[in-house]
Amino acid sequence: MSLTTCPECGHSVSSIAISCPHCGYPMNMTPYCKTANMGQIKKPRKKHKKLPNGFGSIKKLSGNRCRPYAAYPPVVEFRSNGSPVTVPAVGYFEDWYTAFDALREYNKAPYDLSSRNITFKEVYQNYFTEKYERNKKRTFSKSSKDSANAAFKNCYALHDRKFNELKKSDLQSVIDACPLKHASLELIVSLFKGMYRYALENEITDKDYSQFITINIKDDDEKGEPFTQEELDLLWKNSSKDHVETILIMIYSGFRIKAFESLLINTEEWYFKGGVKTDAGKGRIVPIHESIKDFARRFNPESFSTQAFRLNFYRTLEDLGIAYTENGKKHTPHDCRHTFSWLCDHYHVDELSKHMLMGHSLGNDVERSVYGHRTLDELRDEIHKIKV
Repeated sequence: MSLTTCPECGHSVSSIAISCPHCGYPMNMTPYCKTANMGQIKKPRKKHKKLPNGFGSIKKLSGNRCRPYAAYPPVVEFRSNGSPVTVPAVGYFEDWYTAFDALREYNKAPYDLSSRNITFKEVYQNYFTEKYERNKKRTFSKSSKDSANAAFKNCYALHDRKFNELKKSDLQSVIDACPLKHASLELIVSLFKGMYRYALENEITDKDYSQFITINIKDDDEKGEPFTQEELDLLWKNSSKDHVETILIMIYSGFRIKAFESLLINTEEWYFKGGVKTDAGKGRIVPIHESIKDFARRFNPESFSTQAFRLNFYRTLEDLGIAYTENGKKHTPHDCRHTFSWLCDHYHVDELSKHMLMGHSLGNDVERSVYGHRTLDELRDEIHKIKV
């Protein structure tokens, strides 16, 4: 520390004094002064640590931005004149430290930056091509493709959004705002799951929000009416036609339509194993009725699509002239399960066996839920009470 002379009063003043103690003249405001007219005090600029070579860069963009810090990956290409080939930013962030974290994650596993900017619509187009056109292992029907396109159209609010920026709330809002029935919402959820699986495989995203989506309306397929005996006779008469076999399998097994996508078929001991939705229904064993053994032998769960079969189901019933019930309601795939329940009652299948075959919970009936058992042969005897 040394002494200096105040230019205003001539007194000696410390060299580190902000102002002269004798007359108040400002002495050391230059580092903090915004302008010569003693405007607002300017804070010293905060210096961030220097990034390692080959790590990338972080730039603060001009203007009033919500996310002014851009994180850029390292430059790896140069033009013939030596100038660098600019690359897209990894992302834009609210502060330097968030940008640094993003850049650090990028350097752990670099990804295709161009793919991170593609829209929901572009991901769908690529996903559709990959699944329905390039895949030679499975053959998808026209109705399956139509179902996927219909579900995509119902997601129009997301079409132009960047896929990687979508959150769970964005997907859920599409489901909640859609006025269609439960079956149509199932198609949308199924599409989300397929697209996110494709996006994960191709490093377009690293999070799968589709697994958290719920349908917040009652499943309108749970209500239904069984097919009449006359309608059953007509189905058997036309069992050689496309999709009728599958309808009859559903009627004489009692499984929900979704279960057929993962159904296990044992053609040695002749039983189905599968089920969805409830603890009592999952993984249950249902003997294969004698009348549908040939159908079961030909049925391939791997090629079964719930969304495609729904369309085929309605079209098949229309062709047969039994699309509507006696009460004027449209038959649904769930009516097959109602028909199985009616057949069990009509042919006096014992109540415990019926509950076990259909995967019903026994609720508070402790005696039956704990001590009620049926062997495969006993269940087979009961299901063969049903006559065709």
